[in-house]
Amino acid sequence: MPGTLYIVATPIGNLEDITLRALRILKEVNLIAAEDTRRTKILLSHYGIETPLTSYHDHNERTKAPALLARLEKGEKIALVSDAGTPTLSDPGYRLVRGAVKGGIDVVPIPGASAVTAVLSASGLPGDRFVFEGFLSAKKRERRERLQRLREETRTLVFYEAPHRLKEFLHDLLEILGDREVVLAREVTKVYEEFIRGRLSEVAAEIERKELRGEITVVVGGAEQDRDKDRDRDVLLAEIQKLRGKGLRVKEIAEVLGEKFSWPKREVYRLALEKEEKR
Repeated sequence: MPGTLYIVATPIGNLEDITLRALRILKEVNLIAAEDTRRTKILLSHYGIETPLTSYHDHNERTKAPALLARLEKGEKIALVSDAGTPTLSDPGYRLVRGAVKGGIDVVPIPGASAVTAVLSASGLPGDRFVFEGFLSAKKRERRERLQRLREETRTLVFYEAPHRLKEFLHDLLEILGDREVVLAREVTKVYEEFIRGRLSEVAAEIERKELRGEITVVVGGAEQDRDKDRDRDVLLAEIQKLRGKGLRVKEIAEVLGEKFSWPKREVYRLALEKEEKR
C-alpha cells in the first residue's frame, strides 16, 4: 500500500501556534520534508521531536520530488512543512502534491497557522470574499501590469512583499489602484507584531520615514462596485487635455494614461484623438 503525504501547517512566529494533531503527525511520520531545515529544527527541538529531516525548497524541488514520491510509493509517511505557515501557499510543494495525487497517494492536510488568514481576520477589511496574490513580480513592468488587471477587482486583495521592495510596491498600488484602505502587517504572532492601517497615501508616507523588517502582508480594499464611469471619463478627458498642453502626442498620452486609469489604451487613444480633431 502507498504511504501518505501530510501537508502540515506550522507556526508563523509564536511556537505555541501549532495544533496537537500537527505535533502527533510530525512525531509519527518517517520523514519531514522542510523548506528550511534549520528553522524546522528549532520547532522540533522545542517539542522534543526527533523525526529525520530532509531539505525541500524552491531550488531543489524539481529534482527532490521524484525521490520523495518513490518513498511514498513504498509505503512511507512524509510530512511537508514550509518555513512558516501552510505549505504550498507561496511556498514550495506543488510538484510533490501534484505527483502524489497523480500517483494515487493520499494527501492529507493538517491545517493551522497561515499569515493570509491571520492578517485578514484582524485587518478590519471585508474577509468574506478575497483574492490572494502572494508575491508579485520583482520586475516593475510585470508587477504594474498585474496590478492593472486587478483594478476592477471588488474583492479584498492580499499580497506578500519583501521589506526592501515595500515602498516601491505601495507607490504602485497608490498610482494604479487609487487611494484605498490598506493594512500592513509584519512580525505577526511575534513579540514586535505591528499593524499599520490607513489610506494608501497615508501609509506610504509613514513607511517613507521608517525601515521595516520581516516579511510583510499587505491587505488592500477592493474596488468600489458602484464606480461612476461618467465621472472617470470626465477626469480622463481633463488629463488628456493637460497632457496635450504639455506637447505629448496622442500615442504617448494613451501609454501614460493607460497605466494610470482602468480604461483600455485603445479607448484612451480614441478619446485623445477626438480631442485632437476638435481643436
